[in-house]
This record gives sequence, C-alpha cells and structure tokens, in this order.
Amino acid sequence: MPDITSLTSSQWVDPPVLSRDPNAVLEGLLRGADIPEDLDPLADGVLMEHQKLWIADDSDLKGCAKGRRTGITFVEALDHTLIAAAKRSAGGQNCFYIPDSKPKGREFIGYAAHFAKVVAKEMVTIEDGIFFDLKADGTTQAISSYIIRFASGFRIEALSSRPENIRGLQGVVCIDEAAFHRNVHDVIDAVNALLIWGGKIRVISSHNGISSAFNEFIKEGVVGKNGFNIHTYSFGDAVKNGLFKRVCLIKGEEWTAEKEAAWEAKIRKSYGSRTAKMKQELDAIPAEAEGAALTRVLIESCMSRDLPAVVRWDRPDDFKNLEDFEREEQANEFCEGVLRPLLSSLDREREHCFGEDFARSGDKTAIVIFEIGADLIRRARLVVELKNIPFDQQRDILFFIGDLLPRLVGGALDARGNGQYLAEKARQRWGECIHEVMLSAKWYALNMPAYIEAFTDKSLLLPFDADVLADHQALAYVNGIIKVPDEHSTKGADGYDRHGDTAPAGALAWFASTQEAIAYEYETARKTASSSGAGHNGGPPLDDDGRGRSVDVYLRGSL
Repeated sequence: MPDITSLTSSQWVDPPVLSRDPNAVLEGLLRGADIPEDLDPLADGVLMEHQKLWIADDSDLKGCAKGRRTGITFVEALDHTLIAAAKRSAGGQNCFYIPDSKPKGREFIGYAAHFAKVVAKEMVTIEDGIFFDLKADGTTQAISSYIIRFASGFRIEALSSRPENIRGLQGVVCIDEAAFHRNVHDVIDAVNALLIWGGKIRVISSHNGISSAFNEFIKEGVVGKNGFNIHTYSFGDAVKNGLFKRVCLIKGEEWTAEKEAAWEAKIRKSYGSRTAKMKQELDAIPAEAEGAALTRVLIESCMSRDLPAVVRWDRPDDFKNLEDFEREEQANEFCEGVLRPLLSSLDREREHCFGEDFARSGDKTAIVIFEIGADLIRRARLVVELKNIPFDQQRDILFFIGDLLPRLVGGALDARGNGQYLAEKARQRWGECIHEVMLSAKWYALNMPAYIEAFTDKSLLLPFDADVLADHQALAYVNGIIKVPDEHSTKGADGYDRHGDTAPAGALAWFASTQEAIAYEYETARKTASSSGAGHNGGPPLDDDGRGRSVDVYLRGSL
C-alpha cells in the first residue's frame, strides 16, 4: 500500500505535516493535519494523564464532558485504531465515529490514519464511502463517510453528517460533540442494540448550555440513571497535565512555569467579558449554570403537610455559662418532652437515616431524619434545628435521636471545623454506617446532582416550612457545582441568621441513604447522670434498671 502522505486528494483530506507557523500550531494543536509524522502516542510523556485515564476506561458505556484542547478526540482515535487493528480473538471490532460535522470526521480519520502507520504499523488508504442510515419509518438516507480498512478485516468509519437514527451498527461507536447533535438521546437510543453483541458506546462533547440534551445526559450518568461512566476533563486539567509543555515541544521552545501561566491567562482573557462562554468551552461548565439549582415550584412539589413541623430549640448566649447539671437538665427536658414522642411514633418496620450540618454559633445545626419507605421515597419524618447549643448538649441530643431511630442504616455528618468532633463521636458510637464528610467542592460535585435529581423524580418529601423552602432555594450553581454560596445569608422566620441550613443536612441524609453497610447490634451498660434520656456521659436512653438498652442497627447490603 502507498504511504499515507502520498495518497491522492480524493483519498486524503490533508497530509499530516507539522506546520511551522506558531499560531497555526497553537490553533491546530492535536489536530489530525498538524501532528508530526513520527509522533508515537504510546511513547513515554506523549499522552497526558487524563488521556491515559480515558483510554484505560474499558466500560461498555462511558461519557465525557470536556473542555477545548483537552485531546480526548485525539486519544479516542488512538483507541479506535488499536481496536480495529486487532484480531477478533484479541477484541478487534469495527469502529464508528459520529461527529456533529463533516470536518470533524475528516480530522478524526486523519488521526486514525497516522496511528495506523506509527502504532499499528499498517499502511492504509482512506476511502470515500456511503453509509445507509435506516430511519424509524423504514426509509433510508445515504450518508457519506470516510473509511480506513485494516488487515484484521475490521474498519474505522467516520460518518460525515449528523445521523439521528443510526441503526444496525455493530462494534464500537463514538458520538463526538454530542451537545451539538440535534438530539443526542435519539442517536444513543439508535445504537444501544449493539451492546447485545459486545459493542461499546462512547459519548464525548464540550457543553452547549445547561438545558441541552447532552447536559441532561451527563447529569443522568453522574447519578447512575443511564449506566454511563462519566468523566469530566477541563482545559485547566489539560494544562496541569502538561498541555503547554507539549505546545512548547512542537514549537521548539523552552517551557517555564511563568510562560505557561501567561499562556493560559492569554487564552482565558481572549473571551473578554464572556465569562460564561469561557467557562463552558474551557472548564466544561455549561453556560447558564450560575443560578438557582431548584425552583420554588419544584421544591414545594416535594413537600407534604402530613409530615411533622420542624422542631427548633434555641438558647440565649449565656446558656453556655450555666452549670453542667443545669444545661443537661434543660437538654434532657427537650429530648424527653419534645423529641421522644416524635421518635416513638416512627415506623419500626422502616429503615431510617440522618444527615447533620453542624453549627455552633451564627447559623443553626440542622438534623434531617429520613424514613425510607417501601416505595423508596425518603420522607423527612423529623427535622431538628439547634441554635446556640454547646458542644456537649449537641452531642447528647444527637445520641438521643440516633439511639431511638428504628433500623438505622446510616448517617452523614459535616466533619469540617468544629463539626469534626461530633462526626467522630457519632462514628465511635454507631460504627461504620456513619460517614464523616468533608464538604468540599469534590464532594458537592459528586453528590449534589443526585440530591437535586431526587426533587425531579419526586423521590423525597420534606415538611412544608418556609425556612426549609428558603434553604433549598439557596442551592445554586457555583463554578459548576451545586452548593449554598458562601456569601449567602438570610433571616429565618424566627429572626435568626440562616445559611441554607437544612439543604446540606438533607443532602447528607440522602447520601447516607444510598451507602452500603452491614447489619449488627450492640448493647451498652454505661450509666448516666439521669435515669432517663441522654446523659452527659453520652450514654443511650436508660431502662428502669439503669442499664443501657440494646440498640438494633439495621444496615443494608454488604461492605
């Protein structure tokens, strides 16, 4: 076969020569027409870390939200080449690339042709082909394509238009720039059948707005609703992983940290005041994702007047200066007089879990207790808010609540700052079903989408309460993650400051309800200063003989 650099114009799109124009190199970085002829992508230091992670994921279903210049299409072409060049016994299959435009298909084939020569050691030709797209109504549409055939008998085929009902494919299918397809769900639905015979589906794209079908696809994947393993790689990730070093290598320039910082700043500055556009294209944050995560109508649709009102207990500032026995006595009155009747009314047959967002002064500690119904709806059977309560009494109140929860399957507590003490004590008391959560940007990114999705699915119910409503209205997209903004502050109905208190507590409770654990029970014989209720030593509620009651802790699944 002829060398790919000598193919005729009808066979080849652009010869893969290295441009010497610095601006062209920068603009065309990692494009099929601009990579050096001898570039070996498998050589040490060529692929960036995120590219390695993407190609190493061999899931049948995987998706990627990416920033520009991250090189995911580049490494996907490498993966297609390795698969198509392999024998059937080694996992070889046909590979199909479905871009949003004809130039993208040509670019992808340019990559694959290069890799065929350098990696697979095959001299290939590129054919113009016709793919007949079978539509749902039984008619067909002829779609032009570019094809590379390998000695293995398999091929890579890049379809140069935007088919919406690709049916009958068998092999590996990559849908690129999915956010710019007319309906990415139709395309995915059309190729799902190929999974029956061992095919694989990859969906990759930069974002195209928060309301796009692709963004919905990504959110569904993050919360495990569509089976796709989701990756997110931003331009910043690529820079951290050595993108500018590769720019310098191609341009023949020396890399320095100062030059890299100036280069990234120049690229970001080029967007001017279009901050949302910059974040979408570079940081993989869909535009318009800077606003409320939940509407009032949606929150109220997940509220029930059948659930108990929120229980609130607040103390004056000098409460902490009272004698120990006085604080314990007042806390015990609150537990026995207010909490015990509510806890005693809980369904003994249902699983329960809780989440706690800790505060000592200023804001409120919020504890949300979910009952997990037979219909899997999480119902907030008890919401407790504590204002200006000292650490010891917060501990005793939490222990009182947790010890009386039927079939406790878990709890999650904010373990930042002063909350770390109480989270640690809770885990010591109830074991591995307790999760000490550092509420970081990473945790929010991984777990808040599932909590927001629960409102859409109507799979949780909260009590009708003005402050609970306002707390959840405070949840917003901040740099692409959902949280209560740091600067957010409101006044509750009681006049006290709030910082979305029950919203993170609810998210933590939801998180706890989804974790796996084991079943066990324990018994304690510790005595407390009081023969009833939670004492200052942190013991459980006591029976008449002064012995601690056995507490059954029921945990689903297995570790």
